[in-house]
Amino acid sequence: MPKKPFLLLVNDDGIAAPGLHALHDALAEIAEIAVVAPASEMSAVGHAITISDPLRVAEFRREGAFFGYAVRGTPADCVKIGYWALLGRRPDAVVSGINLGGNTGINTIYSGTVSAATEGAILGVPSFAISLNTYRNPDFSFAGRFARKLLPELLERGLPPGVFLNVNVPAVPESEIRGVAVTRQGMAIYREEFDKRTDPHGRTYYWLTGQKVRPETELDVDDGAVTGNWVAVTPVHYDLTRYDFLETLKDWSIVSSM
Repeated sequence: MPKKPFLLLVNDDGIAAPGLHALHDALAEIAEIAVVAPASEMSAVGHAITISDPLRVAEFRREGAFFGYAVRGTPADCVKIGYWALLGRRPDAVVSGINLGGNTGINTIYSGTVSAATEGAILGVPSFAISLNTYRNPDFSFAGRFARKLLPELLERGLPPGVFLNVNVPAVPESEIRGVAVTRQGMAIYREEFDKRTDPHGRTYYWLTGQKVRPETELDVDDGAVTGNWVAVTPVHYDLTRYDFLETLKDWSIVSSM
């Protein structure tokens, strides 16, 4: 009987999040799983790591049984401490999610869910992040089944160094899913607003709101694929260098005159 792969499961919605539990249950029959996830919600923290405070870790129980480790830190912290201190062996893959809400376009940079997969790629571990494109009445069942289909192929085929997959699943019935689209990251920006409010003590505070401006609709863009009811799979690399600008930058006077 083939040996089951050993997975590190992470998220940014917190260790009690239904999406993480759905992902665990979907993968449990085909993999050995270790869960290391934030103790509370850590959405939109990007790739932040904790260096000025200790990381507190506690066992988390689900329905009376040990489920995983709750870390008072970020998703990237969870991958790091899982890999270097908690698991005792190298995972065969890092899987992050299932996130409540899509992580397309610029959200890819802000997302803690995506950053956990980024950290896996930095450590040289095959990784993917998976998100469900809704915030209301989520049904994670199809996304979990998709992760279950993706994992064996990911492990068999592998990924180039530094690359991980960012998966976004439409929040529609499975019968309405049109297929899988290989996409690039969209570049639509947000029109952001800060809702000014007053707390019961008379102190002013602000709540960030906003929406995407002119999101792309093409099938080869993550936003366009998901809104068209395609599962968007985007290969992402953490190298942010703009290589085609290197030679131009060398001609700037501040560079050439030194």
